Amino acid sequence: MNETTGRRAVLDVWCDLQCPDCHRAESDLRALSERFGDALEIRRRHFPLGGHAHALAAAQAAEEAHAQGRGDAYWTALLARTGDLGARGTPVLLEVAKELGLDADEVDTALVDGRHMLMVDADQAEGEALGVTGTPTYLIGGHRLDGGASQEGLRERIAEIADSLLAQPSDL
Repeated sequence: MNETTGRRAVLDVWCDLQCPDCHRAESDLRALSERFGDALEIRRRHFPLGGHAHALAAAQAAEEAHAQGRGDAYWTALLARTGDLGARGTPVLLEVAKELGLDADEVDTALVDGRHMLMVDADQAEGEALGVTGTPTYLIGGHRLDGGASQEGLRERIAEIADSLLAQPSDL
């Protein structure tokens, strides 16, 4: 939280885990996290795109990784292998799980039984309702910022909005 105001800003990020643009956005998210610390809550949201054959399975695998306590690490590691995921599919999902010390057999089972589909579908439906059409897309303080076309200047714009939100007096 922001020590001077006690406020916290929330940044929702809709992403397709097979999207190279989402991989490039990771450095912006890392920089924002370093700058704002706990005052900026970054919430990763799923928005698998139809043109990416393995994005839906990747989202489900990421939810299982979250259930096993390593969701953010899995998300980041998988985005670093978007090209490999596109070429090889499910084996990459399981390799990343093993590399992170997750129960890869449980990740595989989750892909078969679909236990995380409701969460993935809910993220996608919420994104669509908010006008998300591509990835990455950011929502902060009521502002929707589309990073699918270009990410130029988005980190600065997000920081500007976060600063503004954090500077507002807290509600009593």
